[in-house]
Amino acid sequence: MPSHSRFNQLKFWADSASPFFAYAVLLGLVVPGAFLLPTAAAQNISSVTISSPGAGVSENTPVAANIANFGQEESSPESRKLADWVVDSADNGKLPFIIVDKVHARVFVFDAQGQLRGAASALLGLAVGDDSVPGIGQRKLSSIRPEERTTPAGRFVASLARDIKGQEVLWVDYDLAVSLHPVVRGQPRERRAERLASLSPLDKRISYGCINVPVRFYEKVVSPTFTGTFGIVYILPETRSARDVFGSYDVQDSSRKQASPRLAQASN
Repeated sequence: MPSHSRFNQLKFWADSASPFFAYAVLLGLVVPGAFLLPTAAAQNISSVTISSPGAGVSENTPVAANIANFGQEESSPESRKLADWVVDSADNGKLPFIIVDKVHARVFVFDAQGQLRGAASALLGLAVGDDSVPGIGQRKLSSIRPEERTTPAGRFVASLARDIKGQEVLWVDYDLAVSLHPVVRGQPRERRAERLASLSPLDKRISYGCINVPVRFYEKVVSPTFTGTFGIVYILPETRSARDVFGSYDVQDSSRKQASPRLAQASN
């Protein structure tokens, strides 16, 4: 954690900016571990969808109330059900939100009303699992074992901030050192850009827990959507049910009113 003097210096600088940006900077005072510069080879990934308001939705496309609008974008049933629940329950609190589907290695970005802004493939934690090892955010990357490289499931309040190299990232959980950011170069043997372009979700399990997305997708969708505001990131579980993690329900289920209240905390 930063020293009080370092904290005060950053706070003084941040206070000169807007109230939100000040808070976002303070969320990212120090980046645990290291972030590397994104690779230019990943800027043109074919599996990226960028939507302008109403894009992918024709005049004849029915848009029902209280469900997320994916337009023509394909998604897993789990992603769609969770996004519908977010909109129906207003769990996002009128903030933009992201659904991360770990099983299918996909990221969906929505505005506050549940309109899809864009979708893309993503690189995720190497290991299968829905929890992070306690204290992992303070450890060196070299000390993290393969089985500990998980992307945690849960509901997270997210905001933009800069890492120690000045690279903008979307902080998902600062204490766990989990962020969503443009794909990094990594070790040559990891072939991250190649993995991101692969059609196989299994190829996309390589990171230490962070969510790597195509550079263009981050710049054109993620960053503009979260600029000047907080947002919610929902990371779907892969070893438990969504209801266990979020307390969610199936919006299309007529008995959904019997579902228990959301069990997940505001931040995992």
